[in-house]
Amino acid sequence: MPAVVDRLAQRYVAERATLAIPDFPRIADRLPPLIGTLTAGGVTLAGAPFFRYRVLHPGLRFTVEAGVPIDGDHTPAEPAFLGELPAGRYVLDTYVGAPDGLAAATEAVLAWGAAHGLEWDRTDGADGEAWGCRLEVLRTDPREVPDPAQWVTDLLFRLAD
Repeated sequence: MPAVVDRLAQRYVAERATLAIPDFPRIADRLPPLIGTLTAGGVTLAGAPFFRYRVLHPGLRFTVEAGVPIDGDHTPAEPAFLGELPAGRYVLDTYVGAPDGLAAATEAVLAWGAAHGLEWDRTDGADGEAWGCRLEVLRTDPREVPDPAQWVTDLLFRLAD
C-alpha cells in the first residue's frame, strides 16, 4: 500500500540519457562503473542507486538519470554530474519483482494518488511530462540476489507543494 513520506534533500552523482525502453540498458549499465569510480575516489555513498525520470516524452521515450546518493561534495568527471534530489512530500510504494513489472506498479501508484486527490510535482509541455522528482530506487544488488523476481524497488513520486 502506498504511503506519503517526507524526504530531505539528497546530493547525488548521475549520468543522463534520453532513450526508448528497449535502449534502457544503455543508462542502466552506467551504474556499476559510476559506483566504482565514486568508491575508488573515496566518495561516501549515502544510499541505494536509483533512476530519476526527468521527462516522459511522446512516443515512449524518456529522459532518465542513473544516480547514486552521496555524502559531502564531489566534482565528477563528465559525463557524470552532481545533482540534488529535492526535499518534500513523496508517495512511496515498494515493488518486489522483475523490472518488466515496474510499468504496471507505477500505473497502480499513479491511480492510487488520483483516487486520493493527490497532485504530483509534474508539468505538461510540448516536450512531454516533466517531473520534479520521480524515482525508482534499486534496493537489491543483482550480484547478491540474481533472481529478478526477488528484486526490491522503491517507487517515489514527489507531490506538488
